[in-house]
Amino acid sequence: MKLPALRPVSTGSMPCKICGGPAALYGVVDFNKYCILPGQPLRVPLCGVPVYYRRCPKCGFIYTDAFDDWSVEDFRAHIYNDDYAAVDPEYAVVRPSGNAGWVEKFWGELRGTLRVLDYGGGNDMLCATLRAKGFATAVTYDPIVPRFAQRPEGKFDLVTCFETIEHMPDPMAGIGALVECAAEPGMILYSTTLQPNDLHLVGLTWWYVAPRNGHVSIFSGDALATAFGRYGYQTVSFDSCLHCAFRTLPNYLAHVPARMDGLAHQKNSAAA
Repeated sequence: MKLPALRPVSTGSMPCKICGGPAALYGVVDFNKYCILPGQPLRVPLCGVPVYYRRCPKCGFIYTDAFDDWSVEDFRAHIYNDDYAAVDPEYAVVRPSGNAGWVEKFWGELRGTLRVLDYGGGNDMLCATLRAKGFATAVTYDPIVPRFAQRPEGKFDLVTCFETIEHMPDPMAGIGALVECAAEPGMILYSTTLQPNDLHLVGLTWWYVAPRNGHVSIFSGDALATAFGRYGYQTVSFDSCLHCAFRTLPNYLAHVPARMDGLAHQKNSAAA
């Protein structure tokens, strides 16, 4: 199936989607580049369609505007289609089941009263797992998936958002929609992999830069802080992948950052 037209590339600097700084062209990859780790066999061949990314020197944000003119239907047809499992085999069961385990571990004692929303939750596996474990309210919202594209009413004490914000072509609007779902006080628990320290060496060969996976927004720590800060949120990173954000940390959730920070410290110490 032929791809819809990508936005024509401009050789001049463009305003960073996070901070507005001058983001120059940084590199180019094939549309079919997906999240494959070094040494793994290639499952999806290159297709010959170039996708250009930019990088902001101010906040470090890396992004492509190639898909900024695509509709939701375009993304469904050409990225989040029946072939998506080939480029993200853990999407359907492994990742959401594991993430549900994290939520149960740190919020399980509140399962009877906590309102949980999984933003970008795909097939509802995470919330179905939580409901099976006794969580009274665990619902999925995903604008890409027709079954879950209607935003649930009300605010939620805990909003989870796993491996989603890197898929947002308009990250500031997307994060704004995300925080709009959160109660005040409340917490957002989310994941996205931050740029590595050796980015200057690996550039866009880094595995996480992957247009075929829909990874159009690649965050640095500064970009995360800037993006959430514009909505009055603090963001805390437990490691290079797992983060939380909040305006005011509710008393009944105050134990969570301490527990998770301790766990991350133990993990990092063991790896040292």
